Amino acid sequence: MTEIFETSSVSETIKLGEEFAKNAKEGDIYCLSGDIGAGKTHFTKGFAKGLSIDEEITSPTFTIVNEYDGRLKLYHFDVYRIEEIYEMDDTGYEDMFFSNGVCLIEWAEIIEEIIPDTAVWIYFERDFNKGDNYRKITVKRNRG
Repeated sequence: MTEIFETSSVSETIKLGEEFAKNAKEGDIYCLSGDIGAGKTHFTKGFAKGLSIDEEITSPTFTIVNEYDGRLKLYHFDVYRIEEIYEMDDTGYEDMFFSNGVCLIEWAEIIEEIIPDTAVWIYFERDFNKGDNYRKITVKRNRG
């Protein structure tokens, strides 16, 4: 199943993330893909808000994963700096993927081979012809 959303501001992208979180359940994995500045972290900020997380959300580029407590535990991965798949072993990702929390993974295509088939893939695209803040967000469920 594929869904397409369009946002035209940062606040709309954040709101979309918040709406997704309302339906999130234990064990969900969301794979976020898109260029730098495409809206992945803003979506994650909204998602965290939707899980009643009050902490500031930042992209864990150097730490690989940040954990937050809310309605569900949120594991926010940024795997941009992963060069070899074995580097994920140090994160304990398997415990997080198969936990009672929810995972959001920025740059998930880098570690696609270890992503469960049940993950939801969300692709962020910019189109400057439609404005600096326009985003086309394509959601693919049951990709595998």
